[in-house]
Amino acid sequence: MAQRRLATEYVNATLQMTEFQMNQFLRSADTSFISHRVKVLGAGEQEIVLGAAGGEEVHLSFARNGGFYVCVLSCRVVNPHLNNIIRKLFITYKGTGTVNRIYKGLVMKYYYEQGSVRQISEVTADGNKLVYQYKYSVAEMLRLYQSDFIEREIAGLRREVNVLLDVRNVTHRESELREIDSNLEALAVRLFQLEA
Repeated sequence: MAQRRLATEYVNATLQMTEFQMNQFLRSADTSFISHRVKVLGAGEQEIVLGAAGGEEVHLSFARNGGFYVCVLSCRVVNPHLNNIIRKLFITYKGTGTVNRIYKGLVMKYYYEQGSVRQISEVTADGNKLVYQYKYSVAEMLRLYQSDFIEREIAGLRREVNVLLDVRNVTHRESELREIDSNLEALAVRLFQLEA
C-alpha cells in the first residue's frame, strides 16, 4: 500500500543555471499554490524565496560563478506543492546531491548526479537496503570498450624501453647504467600494471 510522504530533504545538493534559465524558472514558479520573491545580495548573488500558501518557505541562495548561478541546497520541504517545484528545479537544472524522501518508518535515499538518479537506498530501523544502482548504458560500455588509451600508453612505454635498451648497449659508464636500469625497472612495473 502506498504511503504518504511526510517530507523531502535535500542534503548538500547543488545545481547551476544561467541568468536566462533563472528568469525562465522564475516566470514558471508562480502558481496558485506557490509565490516567489527575489533578494539581490552583494557581488551579484541572489536569494530566491519560494513560499507555499500555507506559510512554508524555502530559501535558495545563488552565487554567481562565471556565467552561471550556482545554488547549494540543504533544506527540508513538507508542502507537496513546494516540494514539486523544488523537485522540478533540481531535475531540470541537473542537480547533484542526496534527496531523502521521508515516510513513516523509513527513508528513501536518492543519490543524483547531473539530474539523473544513480542510486536508491531504503533506510529503516533495521538497516540499509540497496534498491537501485545505475549501471553503465550500452553507449558508455561501447565507448569504454572502443577506447584504446591503455594500448597507446603500452605502445609508448615499449618504445621508451627499446630506446633505453639501445642506449644501455652503448653506454659504459657505471652511473649512467644505474640510471638506465632504474628507469627500466620503473617502466617494467608500469607495463606490468597496464597489461594485468
